[in-house]
Amino acid sequence: MVPVPMDHHDKMRLRAAAFRATRLYPGPVGELLSRELLTWEEFGYRLGGSQLVMRLVDHVLQSPITQTEAA
Repeated sequence: MVPVPMDHHDKMRLRAAAFRATRLYPGPVGELLSRELLTWEEFGYRLGGSQLVMRLVDHVLQSPITQTEAA
């Protein structure tokens, strides 16, 4: 399998999801998700197509943040 470089749009989605993860999941879970997504964005290659990491990005970006979580 040959690694495919991510395009700018994918990298920006990863970065947005990383920052949103800490608001969606406060504490160590959100911090871990954020760091993992930022690492994937920094690495810059899409491994495994649209598998787990990109599904996680979709989940984080689509999940609503309640008012108590946003505060």
